[in-house]
Amino acid sequence: MVDITHKNSTLRKATAQATVKVSKPETIQAIQEKTVPKGDVFAMSKAAGLLGVKKTPELLPDCHPMPIEFTGIEYTINGLEITITFSVKTIYKTGVEVEAMHGASVVALNMYDMLKPIDKGIEILNIKLLAKTGGKSDIKHLKEKNLTAAVIVCSDSISANKNVDKAGKAIISILEDCNVKIQDYTVIPDEIDQIQEKAKSYQEQGVDIIIYTGGTGLSQRDVTPEALIPLLDRRIEGIEEAIRKHGQDRTPFAMLSRSVAGTIKNSLVLALPGSTNGAKESMQAIFPAALHVFSVLKGERHN
Repeated sequence: MVDITHKNSTLRKATAQATVKVSKPETIQAIQEKTVPKGDVFAMSKAAGLLGVKKTPELLPDCHPMPIEFTGIEYTINGLEITITFSVKTIYKTGVEVEAMHGASVVALNMYDMLKPIDKGIEILNIKLLAKTGGKSDIKHLKEKNLTAAVIVCSDSISANKNVDKAGKAIISILEDCNVKIQDYTVIPDEIDQIQEKAKSYQEQGVDIIIYTGGTGLSQRDVTPEALIPLLDRRIEGIEEAIRKHGQDRTPFAMLSRSVAGTIKNSLVLALPGSTNGAKESMQAIFPAALHVFSVLKGERHN
């Protein structure tokens, strides 16, 4: 099974379609008048579809078990064709398009099974996905922005060549995946004046995203929040909450981190944990969605 533990739960929707074609008008009449020997075709096929969508991960080995929070099934008759529209919704880490297609398939198969005693010419014409929303597909457009970033590693030991940076490199990897250009990458000691100087300098250069990693803990030398907060025009508490919520779901120690998010004029400034996992998971929690900041700063309306 694909690892989805790094993903965030969002509202996921999918709509699939299947078409059943009968061979004679009398079959449609029997369905509408509920005179099919095996019973009410639409009602029983709907019930089969509801059971089928819940069984998807039991039948398809790479599908993740998930809560199915809504299913909707509609029928449309056009001549000898019956179109089945099957919708699924959930709030989870992965999409429900396969579940919707599986549900539509089961509805179509159950209709075939119920109708075959009275019609030997039934066909299932197609099963296809009509639409899906949620997850990466909804925010893919955010990666198309022409943005730059600077990554600053705050660490006494790394700046003294006693340790090797991994957290900064993890941040850069995620930024590059979001099509953000890395304008600079540097390592500095945990000194307030140097931290502040970097933020002011990069902002004046027009760097869009200024990310610090390290110095957000509780030791005496962890001073990154103290250095940055006085410089911020606005705090973005929602980003800070998202980082801590994502981290707390993975380790109980995330609550001890003092991550910071805010803006200096039109630059987004982030202070993230210095551990590799902490930095990587913090980035996964907020990117690429955090790139929407730049649309908001330009006064664009929310969708």
